[in-house]
Amino acid sequence: MGLGGCIILIGAGAILAFATDWHMDTVNVDLVGWIMMIVGIIGVCVYASVMRRRRMVVPPATTVVADDERRL
Repeated sequence: MGLGGCIILIGAGAILAFATDWHMDTVNVDLVGWIMMIVGIIGVCVYASVMRRRRMVVPPATTVVADDERRL
């Protein structure tokens, strides 16, 4: 799951948890929203840690400067 999917999970979970007043007998919609937000936050943290490892800084290759001037 990419960063966009995680953000969508957080947004959809927040809508379910805070902006709806649905009541179902079998499913607690508020709890489903909270679970979706938690999974989205965990996904963002995992995505950030994986991307941090991939951005390893590699020093540039050094160029060799040859001395073309001949000394007699």
